[in-house]
Amino acid sequence: MSLAAKVVKGAALKNPRPRKAVLTLTPSAVERLRALTEGPDPKLVRVGIRTKGCSGQQYQLDYTTKKEKFDEEVKQDGVTVLVDNKALLSVLGSEMDYVEDKLSAQFVFNNPNVKESCGCGQSFMT
Repeated sequence: MSLAAKVVKGAALKNPRPRKAVLTLTPSAVERLRALTEGPDPKLVRVGIRTKGCSGQQYQLDYTTKKEKFDEEVKQDGVTVLVDNKALLSVLGSEMDYVEDKLSAQFVFNNPNVKESCGCGQSFMT
């Protein structure tokens, strides 16, 4: 038994569903990422997830000079962030913010997919 398929040139969906943003950046995150990645040798920041912490997963930010084959590229306000393909489903729809207070300065992820997080806020479960 064989199946037939027809390709129609120029055919498009009448009402394509809008694609959910993988990651959005707040203005403070854009400003901080720009400061971190500009310079004599431009760098990129890759967002990933590793297995660690009380709840099971933790965000990991690394510098890189190139995009890997399956990385998702997020471009916003002149800044490029790469999302590791293994982290895509966990990060999908998240907002990346940069927060400074008297004791710390850090990137904070507002993630709608989080079902549970530890008390200190460093690890999560989706």
